[in-house]
Amino acid sequence: MALSESEIDHYREQGYVIPKFRLPDELLARLRAALDRLLATYTDVAQEDIANPHMLPPTQGPDMNPFMTAARYPQLLDMLEQLIGPDIVLWITRVLCKPASKGREVPWHQDGEYWPMRPLATCSAWIALDPVSTSNGCMRFIPGSHRQQELYRHHVSNRDNLVLNLELDQDQFDEAKAVNVELEPGQMSLHDVRLIHGSLANTSGQRRAALIMRYMPATSHYDRALVTQRRDNSPFNIFHQPLWLMRGWTAPRRTISSTVTRSGRSVTLGGWRR
Repeated sequence: MALSESEIDHYREQGYVIPKFRLPDELLARLRAALDRLLATYTDVAQEDIANPHMLPPTQGPDMNPFMTAARYPQLLDMLEQLIGPDIVLWITRVLCKPASKGREVPWHQDGEYWPMRPLATCSAWIALDPVSTSNGCMRFIPGSHRQQELYRHHVSNRDNLVLNLELDQDQFDEAKAVNVELEPGQMSLHDVRLIHGSLANTSGQRRAALIMRYMPATSHYDRALVTQRRDNSPFNIFHQPLWLMRGWTAPRRTISSTVTRSGRSVTLGGWRR
């Protein structure tokens, strides 16, 4: 198995796991080179958070862009299948790049506070492209905070040193229980949509870059109508995200309509039928 029984148990109980698996050095080198090109090209956006690098052409074929290669990596999909089931939909990727000395804080939050799938279900794969340490703003998790299967109270924060503006109320969790997730390049963590997490500012002299890829089971519906409930100030319109079927197929009893991209083509599906 891609994940051992103990790793699966850790994910279920603690809300996250750091698998023994690492991306191969060749793919890691391609990702780092592609990141350098992105940062040199996208100078007019906040480089701490660049959306959807997997959609840069080409998205298929032998010269497929490395972000899509990572998103489709068979061993990663094997692990995800063990956690969220065989029908796996990629709905967004992002490059998170905290620059040296001035990388901003990510406040304590739950991802599900931001996202429009119902039932709420996502596993996020967070892959280190640089060495990630406490000093340069690694992620911090509150283990087990997902187990209530609920979203806790968040408020809109106006602090200008934050990457995100929805922040968990302090009386909703115990920060003393936080664990720092330090990773070497090519290592990854997988975490649940309801796990409480955040990261401190990067005040070190070392950049902290990562690729994060978010997957949902096809048994959930990506409900674009929830745009009316949005409270965050993200510049990205996640409600118009194309959905990419990475593995499997399913046919829920209820009929839904979504745009799904398969093999580089966008098609509209009712009930996820072939």
